[in-house]
Amino acid sequence: MTDPNADLTADFIEATRSSYDAIAPAYSAEHPDGLGEGPVETGLLTAFAELVRTATAGEAQVADIGSGPGYVTARLNALGLRAFGIDISPHMVALAREAHPQLRFQVGSMTSLDVPDGTLDGLIALYSTIHIPDADLPGVLAEFHRVLRPGGYVLLGFQAAEDEHLHLSERYGQDISLDYYFRTPARVASFLTRAGLPLYAEVLRKPQDEEKRPRAFILAYKPPAAD
Repeated sequence: MTDPNADLTADFIEATRSSYDAIAPAYSAEHPDGLGEGPVETGLLTAFAELVRTATAGEAQVADIGSGPGYVTARLNALGLRAFGIDISPHMVALAREAHPQLRFQVGSMTSLDVPDGTLDGLIALYSTIHIPDADLPGVLAEFHRVLRPGGYVLLGFQAAEDEHLHLSERYGQDISLDYYFRTPARVASFLTRAGLPLYAEVLRKPQDEEKRPRAFILAYKPPAAD
Protein backbone atom coordinates (compact mmCIF):
# COMPACT_ATOMS: atom_id res chain seq x y z
CA MET A 1 0.00 0.00 0.00
CA THR A 2 1.29 3.47 -0.87
CA ASP A 3 1.87 5.77 2.09
CA PRO A 4 -0.40 8.83 1.56
CA ASN A 5 2.04 10.98 3.55
CA ALA A 6 5.12 9.99 1.53
CA ASP A 7 4.85 12.87 -0.95
CA LEU A 8 4.30 15.41 1.83
CA THR A 9 7.32 14.05 3.69
CA ALA A 10 9.45 14.24 0.55
CA ASP A 11 8.26 17.80 -0.06
CA PHE A 12 9.31 19.14 3.35
CA ILE A 13 12.63 17.30 3.21
CA GLU A 14 13.49 18.79 -0.17
CA ALA A 15 12.34 22.28 0.90
CA THR A 16 14.53 22.09 4.01
CA ARG A 17 17.51 20.79 2.05
CA SER A 18 17.33 23.45 -0.68
CA SER A 19 16.73 26.24 1.86
CA TYR A 20 19.79 25.39 3.94
CA ASP A 21 21.88 24.90 0.81
CA ALA A 22 20.95 28.47 -0.17
CA ILE A 23 21.80 30.06 3.19
CA ALA A 24 24.71 27.79 4.19
CA PRO A 25 27.57 30.29 3.64
CA ALA A 26 25.84 33.17 5.44
CA TYR A 27 24.55 30.94 8.24
CA SER A 28 27.98 29.39 8.82
CA ALA A 29 29.66 32.79 8.83
CA GLU A 30 27.20 34.09 11.43
CA HIS A 31 27.25 30.92 13.54
CA PRO A 32 30.80 29.49 13.50
CA ASP A 33 29.98 28.33 17.04
CA GLY A 34 26.31 28.89 17.75
CA LEU A 35 26.63 27.73 21.36
CA GLY A 36 29.10 30.46 22.26
CA GLU A 37 30.11 30.19 25.87
CA GLY A 38 26.57 29.77 27.19
CA PRO A 39 26.90 28.05 30.60
CA VAL A 40 23.62 26.13 30.26
CA GLU A 41 24.44 24.72 26.82
CA THR A 42 28.05 23.98 27.77
CA GLY A 43 26.97 22.30 30.98
CA LEU A 44 24.38 20.14 29.21
CA LEU A 45 26.86 18.97 26.57
CA THR A 46 29.32 18.11 29.32
CA ALA A 47 26.66 16.21 31.26
CA PHE A 48 25.57 14.37 28.10
CA ALA A 49 29.17 13.39 27.35
CA GLU A 50 29.74 12.17 30.91
CA LEU A 51 26.56 10.07 30.90
CA VAL A 52 27.45 8.50 27.55
CA ARG A 53 31.04 7.76 28.58
CA THR A 54 29.93 6.26 31.89
CA ALA A 55 27.42 3.97 30.19
CA THR A 56 29.86 2.80 27.50
CA ALA A 57 32.48 0.12 27.95
CA GLY A 58 34.82 1.42 25.23
CA GLU A 59 35.04 4.52 23.05
CA ALA A 60 31.60 6.10 22.77
CA GLN A 61 30.19 6.80 19.31
CA VAL A 62 27.61 9.57 19.00
CA ALA A 63 25.84 11.31 16.12
CA ASP A 64 25.13 15.03 15.83
CA ILE A 65 21.87 15.16 13.83
CA GLY A 66 21.40 18.39 11.92
CA SER A 67 25.07 19.20 12.42
CA GLY A 68 25.12 22.33 10.24
CA PRO A 69 28.56 24.01 10.35
CA GLY A 70 29.83 21.27 12.67
CA TYR A 71 30.59 23.18 15.86
CA VAL A 72 28.57 20.86 18.10
CA THR A 73 30.23 17.81 16.54
CA ALA A 74 33.61 19.38 17.28
CA ARG A 75 32.67 20.09 20.88
CA LEU A 76 31.50 16.54 21.41
CA ASN A 77 34.84 15.24 20.12
CA ALA A 78 36.67 17.66 22.42
CA LEU A 79 34.70 16.12 25.30
CA GLY A 80 36.15 12.71 24.49
CA LEU A 81 33.38 11.25 22.31
CA ARG A 82 33.80 9.80 18.83
CA ALA A 83 31.23 12.05 17.20
CA PHE A 84 30.20 12.47 13.58
CA GLY A 85 27.72 14.83 11.95
CA ILE A 86 24.70 14.23 9.74
CA ASP A 87 22.98 17.08 7.90
CA ILE A 88 20.36 17.25 5.18
CA SER A 89 22.19 20.03 3.30
CA PRO A 90 25.16 19.00 1.10
CA HIS A 91 26.40 22.60 1.19
CA MET A 92 26.36 22.61 5.00
CA VAL A 93 28.21 19.29 5.07
CA ALA A 94 30.87 20.66 2.70
CA LEU A 95 31.40 23.72 4.93
CA ALA A 96 31.57 21.54 8.07
CA ARG A 97 34.20 19.32 6.45
CA GLU A 98 36.20 22.41 5.50
CA ALA A 99 36.00 23.86 9.01
CA HIS A 100 36.69 20.54 10.78
CA PRO A 101 38.66 18.34 8.36
CA GLN A 102 39.58 15.86 11.09
CA LEU A 103 35.92 14.94 11.69
CA ARG A 104 33.36 12.95 9.70
CA PHE A 105 30.26 14.55 8.24
CA GLN A 106 27.71 12.94 5.94
CA VAL A 107 24.58 14.01 4.08
CA GLY A 108 21.41 12.42 5.40
CA SER A 109 17.88 12.94 6.67
CA MET A 110 16.79 12.22 10.22
CA THR A 111 13.63 10.70 8.76
CA SER A 112 15.73 7.77 7.49
CA LEU A 113 19.18 7.56 9.05
CA ASP A 114 21.92 5.64 7.27
CA VAL A 115 23.05 4.15 10.58
CA PRO A 116 22.80 0.47 11.61
CA ASP A 117 20.45 -0.57 14.40
CA GLY A 118 21.71 -0.16 17.95
CA THR A 119 25.16 1.19 17.07
CA LEU A 120 25.13 4.65 18.68
CA ASP A 121 25.92 5.30 22.33
CA GLY A 122 24.42 8.76 22.09
CA LEU A 123 22.62 11.11 19.77
CA ILE A 124 22.18 14.87 19.85
CA ALA A 125 19.82 17.07 17.86
CA LEU A 126 20.04 20.77 18.64
CA TYR A 127 17.55 23.01 16.83
CA SER A 128 17.04 20.50 14.01
CA THR A 129 13.83 18.68 14.97
CA ILE A 130 12.14 22.10 14.81
CA HIS A 131 11.83 21.61 11.06
CA ILE A 132 9.90 18.34 11.42
CA PRO A 133 6.07 18.51 11.18
CA ASP A 134 4.06 16.85 13.93
CA ALA A 135 2.94 14.08 11.59
CA ASP A 136 6.56 13.10 10.88
CA LEU A 137 8.05 13.58 14.35
CA PRO A 138 7.05 10.12 15.67
CA GLY A 139 8.88 8.50 12.74
CA VAL A 140 11.99 10.60 13.40
CA LEU A 141 12.03 9.67 17.08
CA ALA A 142 11.49 6.02 16.14
CA GLU A 143 14.66 6.35 14.03
CA PHE A 144 16.50 7.79 17.03
CA HIS A 145 15.31 4.84 19.11
CA ARG A 146 16.37 2.37 16.40
CA VAL A 147 19.96 3.57 16.05
CA LEU A 148 20.62 3.92 19.79
CA ARG A 149 21.93 0.93 21.69
CA PRO A 150 20.06 0.02 24.90
CA GLY A 151 21.29 2.41 27.58
CA GLY A 152 22.13 5.13 25.04
CA TYR A 153 21.18 8.80 25.49
CA VAL A 154 19.56 11.44 23.30
CA LEU A 155 19.71 15.21 23.87
CA LEU A 156 17.25 17.50 22.07
CA GLY A 157 17.38 21.30 22.02
CA PHE A 158 14.61 23.50 20.63
CA GLN A 159 12.85 26.84 20.91
CA ALA A 160 9.88 26.40 23.22
CA ALA A 161 6.45 27.80 22.37
CA GLU A 162 2.80 26.79 22.52
CA ASP A 163 2.52 24.81 19.27
CA GLU A 164 3.61 27.62 16.94
CA HIS A 165 4.22 27.18 13.20
CA LEU A 166 6.43 29.71 11.42
CA HIS A 167 7.15 29.79 7.67
CA LEU A 168 10.04 31.80 6.24
CA SER A 169 10.32 32.60 2.55
CA GLU A 170 13.46 34.74 2.85
CA ARG A 171 16.59 34.65 5.01
CA TYR A 172 20.02 36.22 4.52
CA GLY A 173 18.67 37.75 1.30
CA GLN A 174 17.94 34.30 -0.18
CA ASP A 175 14.58 32.97 -1.34
CA ILE A 176 13.79 29.91 0.76
CA SER A 177 10.85 27.81 1.93
CA LEU A 178 11.58 26.83 5.51
CA ASP A 179 9.08 25.76 8.15
CA TYR A 180 9.64 25.88 11.90
CA TYR A 181 7.54 23.99 14.45
CA PHE A 182 7.92 25.28 18.01
CA ARG A 183 6.49 23.05 20.75
CA THR A 184 6.25 23.01 24.52
CA PRO A 185 8.68 20.80 26.45
CA ALA A 186 5.72 18.74 27.68
CA ARG A 187 4.62 18.05 24.11
CA VAL A 188 8.10 17.03 23.00
CA ALA A 189 8.45 14.87 26.11
CA SER A 190 5.21 13.08 25.23
CA PHE A 191 6.51 12.33 21.71
CA LEU A 192 9.75 10.95 23.20
CA THR A 193 7.98 8.79 25.74
CA ARG A 194 5.71 7.29 23.09
CA ALA A 195 8.83 6.51 21.03
CA GLY A 196 10.26 4.46 23.92
CA LEU A 197 12.67 7.18 25.06
CA PRO A 198 11.78 8.15 28.66
CA LEU A 199 13.04 11.41 30.13
CA TYR A 200 16.18 11.73 32.22
CA ALA A 201 16.26 15.53 32.62
CA GLU A 202 14.61 18.68 31.31
CA VAL A 203 15.91 22.29 31.29
CA LEU A 204 14.16 25.49 30.21
CA ARG A 205 16.28 28.59 29.71
CA LYS A 206 14.75 32.05 29.40
CA PRO A 207 15.42 34.07 26.20
CA GLN A 208 18.75 35.89 26.15
CA ASP A 209 19.78 39.00 24.21
CA GLU A 210 17.82 39.00 20.91
CA GLU A 211 16.18 35.60 21.37
CA LYS A 212 12.40 35.67 21.13
CA ARG A 213 11.57 32.30 22.69
CA PRO A 214 12.82 30.23 25.64
CA ARG A 215 15.28 27.43 24.89
CA ALA A 216 14.31 23.95 26.01
CA PHE A 217 16.60 20.94 26.38
CA ILE A 218 15.42 17.40 27.02
CA LEU A 219 17.73 14.54 27.86
CA ALA A 220 16.19 11.10 27.34
CA TYR A 221 17.47 7.55 27.09
CA LYS A 222 16.77 4.16 25.57
CA PRO A 223 16.12 1.77 28.47
CA PRO A 224 18.74 -0.94 28.94
CA ALA A 225 17.82 -4.38 27.68
CA ALA A 226 16.12 -6.60 30.22
CA ASP A 227 18.35 -9.23 31.77
